[in-house]
Amino acid sequence: MGNIINTIITILIGGLAGWIAGRLMNKSAGVLFYIIIGILGGFFGSLLFGLLGFSANSPVATIIVAVAGACLLIFLIDKIKGK
Repeated sequence: MGNIINTIITILIGGLAGWIAGRLMNKSAGVLFYIIIGILGGFFGSLLFGLLGFSANSPVATIIVAVAGACLLIFLIDKIKGK
C-alpha cells in the first residue's frame, strides 16, 4: 500500500513542479508533459543539488529542487530543438 501512495505523491509533486517550471519558462503544454518533466526534473535536480552538497529534507524543498531541475530540462530541450 505504501508504494502506491508514494507513486501518487511522486506524480502529484512532479505535476506541480512541471507546471510551475512551465509557467516560469513561459511554456504551454499538456498535463502529461508537466508530470514527466516534473518527475525527471526532480530526479535531475536532486542529483545536481546532491553533487553540490545540498539535499531536500522537506516537501517545500523537494518542490523547489524539482522545479529547478524541470526548468533546466526545459531549457536543454529548447536548446536541442533549436528554439
